Amino acid sequence: MGILYGVLTAISWGSSDFIARFATKRAGALRCMLYMQGFGFLLLTCLLFQFHQWGHLFDGSGRQPWIWGLLAGVVNTVASLSLFKAFEIGKLSVVAPLSASAPALTVVLSYFSGEKLTFIRIAGIISILLGVLLVAGGERSSSTDDLESQQRSGKGLGWALCSAVTFGILFWILGLHAVPQTGSFATVWLIRFVGAIIALAILLLWRLPVRLPAGEGIATARWQMVVMGILDTSAYVLNNRGLQVEQVSVVTVLASLYGAVTVALAALFLRETVARWQWCGIASIFTGIFLISR
Repeated sequence: MGILYGVLTAISWGSSDFIARFATKRAGALRCMLYMQGFGFLLLTCLLFQFHQWGHLFDGSGRQPWIWGLLAGVVNTVASLSLFKAFEIGKLSVVAPLSASAPALTVVLSYFSGEKLTFIRIAGIISILLGVLLVAGGERSSSTDDLESQQRSGKGLGWALCSAVTFGILFWILGLHAVPQTGSFATVWLIRFVGAIIALAILLLWRLPVRLPAGEGIATARWQMVVMGILDTSAYVLNNRGLQVEQVSVVTVLASLYGAVTVALAALFLRETVARWQWCGIASIFTGIFLISR
């Protein structure tokens, strides 16, 4: 089941990131973060009250569940804001897979935390990470339009790398600390809460408008952020459930497939150029899935 959770996480995150490309351009990264996280928080609050899945937050376990959940929320906020900023100014087919290289750091942290891996799964992880690198580095076109796209994506590479590092740390925190001590659903609830609060605080401190600007496409952007909230929140719940039944490094690497999902959607619907090496990278990623599921 852990393998299935990881793959479903990738599909949910990849679809959410594809939609984020449009929402961030219409509403901006900060407002997109605020509304997406806020909707996810309200949705989860209703579900947790309905099904009583509060984990260890209110069972007398002390401060540790809150500390790890809130820390995960802060790290997730930095990672998500970096990712949304990369989507806002960069090329989707480049920055999305680059941000998906986060498991490289998670695997290292998990290894030094005592987690062991079989040889076949190590080979699968290496295949997936190689695929992620090929997808990120495969954009090599000399045409004028593609050159402009590459220059645009170059502006988002720093944000994508920041997102990769912070997501790598986040997945390690989730797998070894937050989910075991806080609970799979409760952790996501705190992540949504912290993300919405920080995004709102930044908007207010910088005296930026909280309300969405009027204009063409804003109504569509509202629905896009609602769908993003559903998909992104579902991805975190699926990811955390996977972390409870499978090794952290395995689930995290499978979840990193969201970059390939985003690239495929961009190629299908946006006609963004996908270079030959990027397709080779996607093939390497799916080879890794087969190996890691053995």
